[in-house]
Amino acid sequence: MAKLVKGRVTATIEGDFVIFVIGMRVNKFWKIHKWLPAMMAMGPMVKELSKNPQSGFLGVIGFIPMVQYWRSIEQLAAYARKQDALHYPAWVAFNKRASNNDAVGIWHESYHVRAGEYETIYRDMPKYGLGKIGTLVPASGKYATAKRRAGVDPNDQPPIEIPKETPIEIPA
Repeated sequence: MAKLVKGRVTATIEGDFVIFVIGMRVNKFWKIHKWLPAMMAMGPMVKELSKNPQSGFLGVIGFIPMVQYWRSIEQLAAYARKQDALHYPAWVAFNKRASNNDAVGIWHESYHVRAGEYETIYRDMPKYGLGKIGTLVPASGKYATAKRRAGVDPNDQPPIEIPKETPIEIPA
């Protein structure tokens, strides 16, 4: 079981980044031979990306849907189109099968997040989400409220009393 980060923390990450959410929807469960290849293709791609930090891939959480973190849209698109990587042949094969296959649908969404224009909070959680990809810091001071963390209002005051905590120990 993953080690808990005790207390109230937030995540920071240097610069802009991209959140890429991808999923699939099984429309006809009994046609396992039609949707299983789409489902099985993602794991090897993530493994490939994890071994190549220059790709811009920062990390992943979940499986269906899967949330991926990337440094830029350009790097995400470059991987998608790289013909000698695992995604491209899987993409071609899926599209060939999809023309006569309504047993499975796929979807994805990409969000470009500008530096400082995001907000996270974690309490008594293992490293998760952006907290797994970025750096965890105590959610106090300039990180005490959602508006402060998102860079919207540096003078925002917490709407509830947040008890003082013992110093937070963030595992490596």
